[in-house]
Amino acid sequence: MSVYNQPRRRVIQLIILGMVLLIVSRLFFLQVVEKKYSKLADANAVLRKVVYPSRGIIFDRQNRSVLRNDVMYDLVVTPASVKKIDTAYLCQILQIDNTEFRKRIVNAIVKNGRVRQSVFAPLLPPEIFGRLQESMYLFQPGFELVQRQIRSYPYSAAANILGYIGEISPQLLAKQAYSAYQMGDYLGMTGLEKNYESVLMGQRGIQYLVKDNLNRPQGAYEKGEFDTAAIAGKNLRLSLDIDLQVLGERLMRNKIGSVVAIDPQTGGILAMVSSPTFDPNLLSGSYRTRNFSKLFVDTTKPLFNRAMQGTYPPGSSMKPLTALVALDEGIITPSFGYPCRGAYLACGRIACEHSEPGHAANLRLAISHSCNSYFVNLYRLAVDSRKWGSVKKGHQRWYEYMSSFGLGHRLGVDIPGEYPGYAIDTIGMNKRYRGQWNSCTELYVGMGQGAVSVTPLQMANAMCIIANHGYYYLPHFVSSIDNDNTDLLKKYKEKHVVANVSDSSYRSVIYGMEDVVESGTGRNAQVEGVVVCGKTGTAENNAIVNGKLTKLKNHAFFVAFAPRDNPKIAITVLVENSGYGGTYAAPIAGLMIEKYLKDTISIKKKPVMKTMLDYITMDPVIRAKSKLDSLNGATARMTAEQILSAYFRN
Repeated sequence: MSVYNQPRRRVIQLIILGMVLLIVSRLFFLQVVEKKYSKLADANAVLRKVVYPSRGIIFDRQNRSVLRNDVMYDLVVTPASVKKIDTAYLCQILQIDNTEFRKRIVNAIVKNGRVRQSVFAPLLPPEIFGRLQESMYLFQPGFELVQRQIRSYPYSAAANILGYIGEISPQLLAKQAYSAYQMGDYLGMTGLEKNYESVLMGQRGIQYLVKDNLNRPQGAYEKGEFDTAAIAGKNLRLSLDIDLQVLGERLMRNKIGSVVAIDPQTGGILAMVSSPTFDPNLLSGSYRTRNFSKLFVDTTKPLFNRAMQGTYPPGSSMKPLTALVALDEGIITPSFGYPCRGAYLACGRIACEHSEPGHAANLRLAISHSCNSYFVNLYRLAVDSRKWGSVKKGHQRWYEYMSSFGLGHRLGVDIPGEYPGYAIDTIGMNKRYRGQWNSCTELYVGMGQGAVSVTPLQMANAMCIIANHGYYYLPHFVSSIDNDNTDLLKKYKEKHVVANVSDSSYRSVIYGMEDVVESGTGRNAQVEGVVVCGKTGTAENNAIVNGKLTKLKNHAFFVAFAPRDNPKIAITVLVENSGYGGTYAAPIAGLMIEKYLKDTISIKKKPVMKTMLDYITMDPVIRAKSKLDSLNGATARMTAEQILSAYFRN
């Protein structure tokens, strides 16, 4: 070879040598130094097991757990690994036939593929799990028992607040927001479980187990070197008082309506009752799907949270808000009177429930006697005021006041599904009446009828505003989250100041509300030794029946707060189709206030409580069609005397 080709040959040799050394070094590293790949190459002898984290617990204001985690098991399947198993015996244990077996295998393949695990039989009842556990080696490889935590509810209460958890659907899995989940995972579907899912869910772990020749786990692989620990979800601390919640649900049994109680000083919700309700244990465990189907079609709508989704005309319970607008705008003073003799005649006849001499001589008397004429007149004076220049501008100003009081929009409570209610603005009036309207057109809103509807939650929040003389915090359930350093709860700590209503205006309204309970229509809400300020409301209930507008039995409203000075509780009680607020809603409010402030109920109130427990407003036909009693079991069938025995000792 020419001497001139020698350098080129050496270069090629060096390149080849370098490549060989690089490959040998990499192979040495992978096969000798690096252990990970050589160990995971034994995957056919290693079982990869998902470890589900403990879901966060929810506690009430007294640190009592209102739900807990219990353990059940899912039977999961990897379709590609199902070979030569005793199908008949498995079907016998699961109490299914061969057709159903094949159907579930096909569904697993469609949903999650052949080589991934899918749930074959979820949340096995104890008797089936026991038989299956003894014989699992007969169904491997292919089938496996996976531990699953479910919720249980020791108080059997607060179903619409807490919500429930269920298996994630393929539709949700396809969304980017749920990329952290996989088929078979459970997540919050409603209530606090849904709203605080990211906090409660925790983080999955992975455990590798060695299998023997019969595919039975024998212990941790490589002493757990490749395992990742599950991280438990964070706990929620609520403002909810579970004793108050249970009492409210019992007082509202066999009635349609709701109760909302709030701590005015924090905005924390103490109780939120929607009736009819159901035992939350019904939506946990192996019978969840069947029970949900029955609840969903139940004619009494137990899944509907009337406390924040039901909308109603507030009736006279809105009159304190009308008074505050007139006082703040300087339209009247607390001494303003109106010569009412049982009806308002300026825009046609509007009757009053009371016509005693002097019952509208001033604002305080008008509130305590609930004079319709007085308050529709206040609305007209406010919107017709010369300072606005036109009734349209005046009505818009009135609407802005109602909005600042929390009416006509969602407040932002921390469970999903809140309805905004309705308060009509000038644009709505123009649309409804084609621009041709005046202060007589919707004067009923001054007394809480007509073009206004509210949720019980909104009215309880309005009572917080009056109790606090002009401010409130957004209503919420969660007071704190364990070990949380985010701003998730920041908005619930912010004070919201309402307009610029003077302190003296609030005092004038508050004294009138005090008289309602002391000597007026709300006497049934009295609590010994406590100054309760309240307002009754009897809201008209009209519905279309057989194509005709028909007047039905009125809804009973009662709103209140207590004590008058340094208030601790604001409350709204609504009982549908019952009549007068003072007769049917006020007693329930009084019992709830007394229970919360004194942690007990006076023996003197035993007859009142028994009357409320026995009182039924639910339509007998609807009640007969409902499946709730049979679903709820013994709790729903408790007698009034049995419930009373939990609060009074003879």
